[in-house]
Amino acid sequence: MTSDDQSSAGPRRSAAFRIAAVVARPSLNLLMGKDWQRMERLPSGGYIVVANHVTELDPLAVAHAVYMGGNTPHFLAKDSLFKIPVLGAALRGLKQIPVIRDQRESHKSLTVAQEVLDEGGAIIIYPEGTLTRDPDLWPMRSKTGAARLALTTGAPIVPITHWGVQDFLPPYAKAPRPLPRKKYRLNVGETVDLDDLRDQPLGRHVLAEATERIEDALTSGVAELRDEEAPDHIWDRALRQRVPRRQVHPDE
Repeated sequence: MTSDDQSSAGPRRSAAFRIAAVVARPSLNLLMGKDWQRMERLPSGGYIVVANHVTELDPLAVAHAVYMGGNTPHFLAKDSLFKIPVLGAALRGLKQIPVIRDQRESHKSLTVAQEVLDEGGAIIIYPEGTLTRDPDLWPMRSKTGAARLALTTGAPIVPITHWGVQDFLPPYAKAPRPLPRKKYRLNVGETVDLDDLRDQPLGRHVLAEATERIEDALTSGVAELRDEEAPDHIWDRALRQRVPRRQVHPDE
C-alpha cells in the first residue's frame, strides 16, 4: 500500500498542477480509502497509462496515483473545450491534450502529446473509449488509439487497473454513496511489451496486435483485483455481446 507522502522525485510541476492537487488530494483521501499496489512499476520518465473504465470518478482515482507516483497526469480532451474562455485556460495550464478531429490539424495533438512525454509527463488513456458496457464490468474491446500513440511516440505503455471506485459512485449514477466509507484497490501492471512491433510499418495488423495486448493486460489486472477468472470472451460494444478475442477491432 502506498500513502500520499511516498511520491518520488519527478518532473517539475506547474502552479496549475499544484493548485489542482491541493484541492483534489484531500477530497479524494476523505471520500475513499485506497490500496495502491506495485507503485514501484511506474516509470521515472514519460509514459502512457491505459486504464479500465467503470465509473465517471475513475480519472481522478488514476490521476491521484500517477501524481503521487511522482508524475504529472494528462488527459485527452475535445479541442472545442479549449475554446471556452475559463475552462480552456485551465486545460492549457494543466497541459491537457486537445483531440483534433480535422485530419489537416490532427498533427497538433501529436505534437502536444510528444511534448508532454518529453517533459516526463504521463498521458492517461481509456482504450475502451467510454465506460464499459460489459454487464459484469469487465474491460471491453479497446480502440486502437492508445496503441497508435505508443507506437508513434515510442513511449512505454503502463496498465493501471482498479476495482471498488464503483462502490462509491456506480456507473451512470447521479449521486455518490459515501456511507459506509468505501475503499478501492489499484494495481500498476507490467509495461506492455511492444518492442517487436515498434520497427514494423504502422498497419492494421500491428495496431490490432498491440491493442489486443493492451486488452489482455487490463483484463488480467482487473481479474487479479477481483480475485476472479476473467471471461473467455470480451464485450464488443458494437455487437452488444461478448465475442471471441481476436485481432479485429471496430475502428480499423
